[in-house]
Amino acid sequence: MCHSHDSRPPAPPRSGPVRERSTTTLTSADGTAFSAATALPEGAPRAGVVVLPDIRGLHPYYVALAERFAEAGVAAVAIDWFGRTAGVCADGVRPEDFDWQAHIPRTTPEGIDADVTAAIDHLRERTRAGLPVVAVGFCFGGSHSWRLAGGGADLAGCAGFYGRPALVGDAADRVVLPTVMLIAGADTATPVAEQLALADRMRAAGAEVDAVVYDGAPHSFFDRSAQDWADACRDAWEHVLALIDRAGDQRAGG
Repeated sequence: MCHSHDSRPPAPPRSGPVRERSTTTLTSADGTAFSAATALPEGAPRAGVVVLPDIRGLHPYYVALAERFAEAGVAAVAIDWFGRTAGVCADGVRPEDFDWQAHIPRTTPEGIDADVTAAIDHLRERTRAGLPVVAVGFCFGGSHSWRLAGGGADLAGCAGFYGRPALVGDAADRVVLPTVMLIAGADTATPVAEQLALADRMRAAGAEVDAVVYDGAPHSFFDRSAQDWADACRDAWEHVLALIDRAGDQRAGG
């Protein structure tokens, strides 16, 4: 797995009040109901984020991460993968003993794209039409965030932690959105060389790719309890927020 049920994200480098923290059920265009957690900043956000979780779906780490984005002034919604096969989360999040192994193989890119689109629409309904939105994913979600940089949803950029290039597939050859890749240098799940090769492949397709390798960092280093990787966590925040700020600046400039 990626982040455990008890892990929590590190604080962002900027912080402000949060106006709303809530869980809700969203509905995709195909009629699928799925769980989501929303967090909105006190002021009007210039951009939004759809948080794409790891293989365990919507568990507490990602609810907390949506709140951290709101503290940074960004409207955020974290989504669950499993509405089609496991229904909505009974308590707003997936429990620690959720059998994700039975459900991950049943996800599809088409279903994920539909859920991401519904999440984008939700953020715009709660803020304003045309809000620029960036996808930020982790592990399984990081892979699909990179894949979405090749199309499939109305996004302004995509960022991913600890992704697997195999899940990006041929979408790498269609990538046009600015993309951030946060790579754990000691990741035992996916070799660094494979992730850097993916970055080169996406650049060849015409995308601007910001690929950062954190030497020695383990898979799932982005955790507030990982004191040895506090500097890497801060730097990763800066790269992600720079992508989000850029999206907001571009939309503001027309």
